[in-house]
This record gives sequence, C-alpha cells and structure tokens, in this order.
Amino acid sequence: MASGSDTASTRARQVAILAVEGVQLLDVSGPADVFAEANVQAGRPEYQVRLLSSAPGMIRTSSGLRVATDGVLGRDETDLIDTLLVAGAPNLPRRGREPRLLEALREAAKGARRYGSVCTGAFLLAEAGLLDGRRATTHWAFAEQFARTYPQVALEVDAIQVRDGKVRTAAGVTAGLDLALALVEEDLGAELARQVASHLVMYFRRPGGQLQYSRGGKANPAGRSVLQDIQRWVVAHPQGRHGVAELAERAGMSPRHFARLFRDEIGVTPHAWVEEMKVEAARRLLEQGEPPKIVAADCGFADVETFRRAFQRQLGVSPAAYRSQNAVIA
Repeated sequence: MASGSDTASTRARQVAILAVEGVQLLDVSGPADVFAEANVQAGRPEYQVRLLSSAPGMIRTSSGLRVATDGVLGRDETDLIDTLLVAGAPNLPRRGREPRLLEALREAAKGARRYGSVCTGAFLLAEAGLLDGRRATTHWAFAEQFARTYPQVALEVDAIQVRDGKVRTAAGVTAGLDLALALVEEDLGAELARQVASHLVMYFRRPGGQLQYSRGGKANPAGRSVLQDIQRWVVAHPQGRHGVAELAERAGMSPRHFARLFRDEIGVTPHAWVEEMKVEAARRLLEQGEPPKIVAADCGFADVETFRRAFQRQLGVSPAAYRSQNAVIA
C-alpha cells in the first residue's frame, strides 16, 4: 500500500502505518489518502506511506479484506521513519501482550520525529509505555476500558485528536483523517491543508467533540433499585421537572440524602445527570429534523437559550449546527 514509487525523492517524509491482524481498514486508508492528496496539492512527493506489520505477508482487515504489507516493523528501514502511526483494530483492546512487537514499537517511536495512533491503536501505544504521562484520546466506546487499564495516561475522552509533544492521537475511525490533515498542516501549512480537505470533501476543523457521536445517554440504569427507577422515569419523561426536590420526593427520601446517595452511586450530581439525559433526548429529536425551539420545550428546558448552553456544554456544538449535520429532513 505504499504511496508513491520506491524511487520517491529522499526529501519525502516517510510515514509508517502499523497494522495488526484485524485492523480497521479506514484507519489505514483514511490517513494514507490524506497524505496522497497532499502530494497532489503540493505538486511533489512530500510523503511516502508504507504499511508495516508484525510479520511479513498479507493481513486480514476487520471487514474481511486482505491487504499486502510493505515490511515488518523493526526489520525494514525503521530508522528512516519520520511519522509512525498505529492503526486501530476492534480486537486490539482484548489482545494479549506481544513483547517483540512492543519492543519494535518502542524503538521505532524513539527514532521517529513524531508518533501516534488512530482509534484503538492507542491501546498498543499505551501498552508499550509510549503514552505514560501524556495526554491522549481513543474511541469513546473504549474510553472507560482504556482509562481503567492505563491510569498513567491523561485520557481526553471527548477529543477528536490530541497533540502532546511528539505524540498525536485520534479518536475513532474517521478521526484518522482529521489527524492526518493536522499533520499536513503542521508540515505544509494551513492553506495546502485546506486544499486537501476541500478535495476530500471533509472538514478542515471538525466542529464539536467525539461525544456528539456517542450514545452514552442510553446507558443502563445504575445504582440501587430506587435510583434505577428514578433514572428510568427521567429518561421516559424528559420534559418533566427533575430538580433534586422532585426526584427526592419520588424516591421517598430527603433532598440532601437523595443528592448524596445519587452522587455516591452514580458518580455525578443529579443535576448533571438529568442535563445529560435531556440533551440525549434532544439529540434524537434534532436527528429527526425537529427545530431547536420545539425540542427545547419537549425536553423540559426553560427556554431555547438554556437549551443551547446545555447542548453546547455537553457536545461542543450548537443544537442548530448538530441538526444541520445529522438530521434527515424530508
């Protein structure tokens, strides 16, 4: 999957993408296409992309397609790597330790100008100790597991991409394109990066964070049964009054005791949790094409401005912008 010929100019930056068996194909092809388009827009070979693995030959992707690799990490010109990226794979969070691969990854990262990951590729970097004391991100669906497994990494759950020193990490799948575009901007400037984004029909700066794509608000109720009943009631009636006093009365507790119990067992205050549920309900209505003013009323917000502030706080994007990006409007 090399981009450009083997005789590409020596000034071309060598980009190595590490892919394990079961890799997500877009985690590889997305960044590779961004670098290839940068070559086109620059009119010269600024990047040469090579696909590396832990063993020679073909690897099967998560979609079932097989791709040929250009070499083995640690054996083939590792000292020439300018940028090293680890592609994600759905099975990476469950893979056992692979000492030889981790050692090769550490050595390659040490010699590279910068290194990073796409999606769950962050698990491999963290396992190699390459994210210790660093800020990083990964796919929102694996964030809790990542934070639990690697507490020494400062995980930024909502980030599309994170830059910390020579480390660059991106959230799930398509965020690999955002990461590659940011690398192009670092190397070749904003104007050329904008041209790349335009030709690939992608955002130059994606609005909001990755939590706008998650479905965290549909999580199963937690805590003791009385708290679970309260949570189900709020989700089923987002338009209602759900202050601490009202919820405590429904639970048969004093407001003070209810607030303390909720925070201890759910991990957030009742107010923060209710706001999250209201925003989740609002998001579903916006995706159906409902206008923000109607959604605000249907989800129990005092007014449109209160709704806008809460939505922006939770998802990093306004209700109107979210609706325009995600709604299917007949």
